[in-house]
Amino acid sequence: MNAATQARRAAPASPSAPDSGVIVAGLIAFAAVHFALAIFMAVAPHEFYTAIGPFGARNDHYIRDNATYNAALGLGLAISVRRPAWRIPVLAVTTVQFALHSINHLADIGDAHPAWVGYFDFFALAAASLQLAWLLRLAARTSSTNPEGASR
Repeated sequence: MNAATQARRAAPASPSAPDSGVIVAGLIAFAAVHFALAIFMAVAPHEFYTAIGPFGARNDHYIRDNATYNAALGLGLAISVRRPAWRIPVLAVTTVQFALHSINHLADIGDAHPAWVGYFDFFALAAASLQLAWLLRLAARTSSTNPEGASR
């Protein structure tokens, strides 16, 4: 073990260490949600449409297409748990996707059947967008205070 490694191990935890735990927990939670949605959409598109996405005509192909996007984001989020350098880009893309998805749901808020689903979906997506933006901000702050950890 060289002197630099020993000094790093002996140094007190950085002030961003608690933030790192929160970021990892958030990444795991959002990855799990994305994987669960992807599986639900791919395996049971009719049930997904009935329970979560009752907007317009049901199209199982498009529902399964959307499952692939959820799976890809879930994979990126899961990889970023172990690869801190992935966190900011993956969180940025996921935050933008959630924000755009929220806007789309706001535009169609009255088109869901039953109507409450449209409102619930919009507010849930908007809240998730804010949570992702917060995680992105924490990741950026953690990266700036611990540049070595961000390069792994």
